[in-house]
Amino acid sequence: MADREAKTNAISGQPQKITVDFDPPKKPKINKYAFTCALLATMTSVLLGYDIGVMSGAMIYIKDDLKISDIQIEILAGIINLYSLIGSFAAGRTSDWIGRRYTILVAQAIFFAGAILMGFSTNYAFLMVGRFVAGIGVGYACMIAPVYTAEISPASTRGFLTSLFEVFVNFGILLGYVSNYVFSKLPTHLGWRVMLGVGAVPAVILAFVVLWMPESPRWLVMQGRLGDAKRVLDKTSDSVEEAQIRLADIKEAAGIPENLTDDVVQVTKHSHGEGVWKELIVHPTPSVRHILIACVGIHFFQQCSGIDSVVLYSPRIFEKAGITSANNKLLATVAVGFTKTMFILVATFLFDKIGRRPLILSSVAGMIFSLATLGFGLTVIDQSDHKITWAVGLSITMLLAFVAFFSIGMGPSPVVYSSEIFPLRLRAQGTSMGMATNRLTSGVISMTFISLYKGITIGGAFFLYAGVALVSWVFFYYVLPETRGRTLEDMEGLFGNFKWNFPKNRNNNKEVSNGNEPNGQVQLGSKKVKGFG
Repeated sequence: MADREAKTNAISGQPQKITVDFDPPKKPKINKYAFTCALLATMTSVLLGYDIGVMSGAMIYIKDDLKISDIQIEILAGIINLYSLIGSFAAGRTSDWIGRRYTILVAQAIFFAGAILMGFSTNYAFLMVGRFVAGIGVGYACMIAPVYTAEISPASTRGFLTSLFEVFVNFGILLGYVSNYVFSKLPTHLGWRVMLGVGAVPAVILAFVVLWMPESPRWLVMQGRLGDAKRVLDKTSDSVEEAQIRLADIKEAAGIPENLTDDVVQVTKHSHGEGVWKELIVHPTPSVRHILIACVGIHFFQQCSGIDSVVLYSPRIFEKAGITSANNKLLATVAVGFTKTMFILVATFLFDKIGRRPLILSSVAGMIFSLATLGFGLTVIDQSDHKITWAVGLSITMLLAFVAFFSIGMGPSPVVYSSEIFPLRLRAQGTSMGMATNRLTSGVISMTFISLYKGITIGGAFFLYAGVALVSWVFFYYVLPETRGRTLEDMEGLFGNFKWNFPKNRNNNKEVSNGNEPNGQVQLGSKKVKGFG
């Protein structure tokens, strides 16, 4: 029918708009090889999650054993996030020099050393040295894993595969909580050291599995290793045609002529990061400036919601809510970790189905409600001189609701979003800036929570977090375009105007015009097709 209409238009010579009906494309199955590579890479985030989770319980015993103050506990809990800034920034340059895969290996080695140092700490100063080393390893892992996963994943499943990073963060947190509960039976001076030292075990395991993984095809192209990149793309793409398109797009983004093939071994290399910081910060284009604002903003607001305060200080919050038994506090904390893990699994299956924006906006809306209600419940408890059962129940419910709403959208979104929006030449350093913002904000929040709730009450602290979440909702609505289904090389065109020119569904009933296109071309989505009609 479409061909007949096109011929009639050609005879009449009148430009007309016609509608071409396409059968809905079949949803591609998850590429098993790409899935395995992404799974292994994102498992490095277990290190960050385990450290956060295990410290929430270990700090109780560290305080008793080392006789330190609340201020020292705050610093101990949150300082690893500031130390990780060093790793985040260093990882961007390191990954451009030695590749994404070996940078993951570096992360495991550094964290292993940090875990061993913490496990054998004899005093507070020694423990802080271990936190410093482990923090650098965490910074490396947090930056490089999302970049590697985004670069190796096909566009159809990139959201799902990249969100696995947050799945393993939450799994690590849950492991840390369980470790707290299991090793709490040991003598005080031994229990917390075992809790922290056990973190070296997953680092060793992950270091070995990384050797099996291929290098990122985008990094290989930037090194001029086109043949190696093609082989990786053939394995990680949904079809041969997609592999060819991905390779052509990467070469174009890297400034490599399309006619260069895998037989050409001398290619100008642009991969060592020269001039990247100037292009990112000093003289950015409107698109790059918009991308940087979006990346830094989403990481900043994720941590300003107070999630690390909840994760790190759950035992204290439950104590304020009326749970006084140490055993029950640790069990309730395990419930927090379990809730986060379950809801992050739900989020992974929604990113590529309903998109990034709907998940982020609905997640933050739920967080605003749960944080405000939690603040109300804790204020009622704080102002009462006797136990109020309904307020206790409300507070515990809202605490779990907050981590559920956070995990279903706001939790995985910063990693997914920031790892896919930067142009290839800026991706490593741009992503490291986002992760550095994330860790810096997390460090400030986690190192001030005890002082904050002592100053404005614990209910007031959560009202403050609710207000920040409200501001973040407005920011996300106006700044973040939808990226679902776009190739990495196509992202830059979405940014730069702040007018929400989000891509529409181009699968069905696409309108094309054949009246004004030269040489019999028609406009099909964003592509021109020759010889139609």
